[in-house]
Amino acid sequence: MNFQIDFIDDKVEFFEANNLKTLQKKIEGQIEENRAILLGVHSVSHQMHVNENGQTYFTAVVHFKKK
Repeated sequence: MNFQIDFIDDKVEFFEANNLKTLQKKIEGQIEENRAILLGVHSVSHQMHVNENGQTYFTAVVHFKKK
C-alpha cells in the first residue's frame, strides 16, 4: 500500500467584519487553524470602507505559505 501526502504550499483567505476587533479575531482564529497544517502568514492586506450612512466595513486578505 502506497500513501502519498500532498501539502498545501499557498493559501489565500478573505475576511470581512463590521469592526476592526471582530476582523482581528477572525484572522487570529484562522492563523491558529492554518498553523496546524504548517502554514504561516506571508502577507496581510486590509481595507476600510465607509458607506453613505457612515457605517464602516473592514476587509482583509491574508496570504498563507508553507513554513
